Amino acid sequence: MKGKRIIPPIMLLLLWQLLSATGVIPAFKLPSPVQVAAGLADLIGTGMPPGHLLHLHVYYSLQRVLLGYALALATAVPLGLLMGWSRTVCAMIEPLVEIVRPIPPLAWIPLSILWFGIGIKSAAFIIFLGAFFPILLNTINGVRGIEPVLIEAARMLNAGRRFFFLNVLVPGAMPSILTGMRIGIGVGWMSLVAAEFTGVRQGYGLGYMIMTARDIQRSDEIIAGMLVIGAIGLGIDACLQLAERYLIRWR
Repeated sequence: MKGKRIIPPIMLLLLWQLLSATGVIPAFKLPSPVQVAAGLADLIGTGMPPGHLLHLHVYYSLQRVLLGYALALATAVPLGLLMGWSRTVCAMIEPLVEIVRPIPPLAWIPLSILWFGIGIKSAAFIIFLGAFFPILLNTINGVRGIEPVLIEAARMLNAGRRFFFLNVLVPGAMPSILTGMRIGIGVGWMSLVAAEFTGVRQGYGLGYMIMTARDIQRSDEIIAGMLVIGAIGLGIDACLQLAERYLIRWR
């Protein structure tokens, strides 16, 4: 079964290479897989800009995204649990959430630079905005989706607030929280790369690397950078799926 999963990507690569080799797709528009692989080798060995190697771009981008994501997680989950449980709190905060939520994270870039300058704080703020709302809304829905019979059983047993929170509310909402985490990390990662397009103080970041490759018309390195971003996203999502299997083994 696992072997069958790699068949479509391999077929797509072969078709892509065939179309490039026959000239159906011009190389200046879309380099062939072989050219992209060569571009990836250049990013690893030479760097873009030269001397700025790929693993350092990955390191700085991960540093920014994990900081912003951790802040979003630390604020969205407690607030979502509170809003999901208390209709009064939800009625007070929901209008503000619904006003801010439709604003794209990229629209905040000018303000983030004004407030925090060009650096990790500015990037972390953009990632925070991208990841916060998916986690928040899924946490709220998770709390509201808890089976009423579980809540009534806890009340009949006179469960204390601490016991109820740790043994009913959090476990009941956990599947939805994890779904929000998976969505949030994807949105946060996309927001980070776009934020790096505006410039980075250290001169490192996958978004910055792609923009630099664009400036010198290295489309092979642009696509190689995009594939690196996709591979990292796939790895992060796989880690979250493993965490999901561990945390909600009772399902």
